[in-house]
Amino acid sequence: MTAITTLRNLGPASEAAFARAGIRSAEELRALGADAAYARLLATGERPHFIGYYVLVMALQGRPWNDCKGAEKAELRRRFDALKATARDPRSELEAALDAIGVIARRAAR
Repeated sequence: MTAITTLRNLGPASEAAFARAGIRSAEELRALGADAAYARLLATGERPHFIGYYVLVMALQGRPWNDCKGAEKAELRRRFDALKATARDPRSELEAALDAIGVIARRAAR
């Protein structure tokens, strides 16, 4: 079992987030692929962030995070938007409604 931090671009914070999603090794991450792994992150309450998504894609390809440009980046944006649109909010409907009207404090960014 190889640590997720051995993948280019992914550090301890990414490794901790993946662990919360039940992904504990680089092998598991590779087997899932970027889209399925990112969907699991979103399902555990991680806030969607495009750069985090394409950093993951680049990491699984062994490329620098900032290597993504042009048409490739536009395609990744389309995939990210689709993942985000289908992500289930882990909060209860009541909690989400109270948050929307400002009754409860918003979650802190991670």
